[in-house]
Amino acid sequence: MSKLFLLILAFTALCTFAQKTAPFPVGPVPTERQLAWHEMEQYAFVHFTTNTFTDKEWGYGDESELVFNPTAFKAEQWVKTLKAAGLKALILTCKHHDGFCLWPSKYTEHSVKNSLYMNGKGDIVKEVSAACQKYELKFGVYLSPWDRNHTSYGTAEYLDYYRNQLTELFTNYGPVFEMWFDGANGGDGYYGGKREKRNINASTYYQWPVTLGLVREMQAGVLFFSDAGPDIRWCGNESGYAGATNWCTISVDTLYAGKSGIEKLLNSGDENGNKWIPAEVDVSIRPGWFYHAREDTMVRTAENLFDIYLRSVGRGSNLLLNIPPDRRGLFNEVDSISLMQWKKLLDDAFSVNLAFKSTVIATTHRGNSPEFSAKNLVDGNKETYWATDDNTKTAAIEIDLGNKKNVKYIIIQEYIKLGQRVKSFSMEVWNTNKWQLVANETTIGYKRIIKIDPVCTEKIRIQITDSKACPVISNIEVY
Repeated sequence: MSKLFLLILAFTALCTFAQKTAPFPVGPVPTERQLAWHEMEQYAFVHFTTNTFTDKEWGYGDESELVFNPTAFKAEQWVKTLKAAGLKALILTCKHHDGFCLWPSKYTEHSVKNSLYMNGKGDIVKEVSAACQKYELKFGVYLSPWDRNHTSYGTAEYLDYYRNQLTELFTNYGPVFEMWFDGANGGDGYYGGKREKRNINASTYYQWPVTLGLVREMQAGVLFFSDAGPDIRWCGNESGYAGATNWCTISVDTLYAGKSGIEKLLNSGDENGNKWIPAEVDVSIRPGWFYHAREDTMVRTAENLFDIYLRSVGRGSNLLLNIPPDRRGLFNEVDSISLMQWKKLLDDAFSVNLAFKSTVIATTHRGNSPEFSAKNLVDGNKETYWATDDNTKTAAIEIDLGNKKNVKYIIIQEYIKLGQRVKSFSMEVWNTNKWQLVANETTIGYKRIIKIDPVCTEKIRIQITDSKACPVISNIEVY
């Protein structure tokens, strides 16, 4: 037997073995804490400060602490409402741009300790954190980098102040899953009575690597959101939608993405990005972020919230929905009713998965191994998946529902532990004895929900038409 023949046999055996083992990761992949974040899918933002009582969106920083007086505040009312609505966490504006602190910070007088609330003995952050722990919601904090009240804003001294307050929040209020900070960085302010405009260089002033490193030392599991990360990025708008093409990867500077024209990049991500930084969609249930009585008739309807869900969670992003408490310190009845109606729409739409344990076949699967067969797509196990051979980037999957069913939504998920791969796919339904195209889309990511015109069908076909590497799909659901 020639050496050449033996080499060919060895090479063939090696290739066969490779196709029967798991695919290698492609591109950046999520960390464990990012994976847990993806699975949360939707949670709440709560904007609450002196603005609630002065009828402003951005306080100037000169508001009297005495204006803050929620007469019926109950953190449990917030948390129980959010829990009933299916939201998984709450991010609280512990300090907005006005500088007023919802906890009795020892580093400033501009806080609840000088308010009428509980005669200065209250601590909103403590009560909210405790309620979240009691009802098993994750707790997050927003601490505005810009402070229109503090006399030292714009100097090195302010950085010590900001870090001291982060230390208070991250050591006294239990586990924090996400730290949220935005790109509002300087402008007109009270600044301790100086009443002037102060501008800073956002890319250097805050020394974010040092500041975030300090926070990570206190709580290693925290996720950082800002315009472009470093863990979660902004979606580029506050209208409630991620891009129809939505890559979880980008390559822009992970801390200072507030540059002209970058909103489109943040909305769609970058197919060739070198870091896993998925998009979070932040939007308010009202026109404003803080409560204004005049907006009681402008609360988003359940149908509108459902549409936002499809364009955020349904496009592979997480949804951060703002619900602002009113002057009583409670979620207003109008907002609560809309949330409950929205939850009912979600439950009605996604209650019975028609594809679970159905018959499913694929044109190919990796190494002809049962470990990567198409049945993994409908077994309800997020850790199993269907995959093709390394050199196969297109394939078709056919799901047989057994008999005709009314179909309106199709969910497909990639196994993102191995990276985001699919660049384009289409969906067809069997209708009047032929395949009918119902969707032609691009990315999938953690989750893609495709809404189609309602159709009665017994078969659905999904074509992976392009992929960065062999497609790796973990789940398909039909509703």
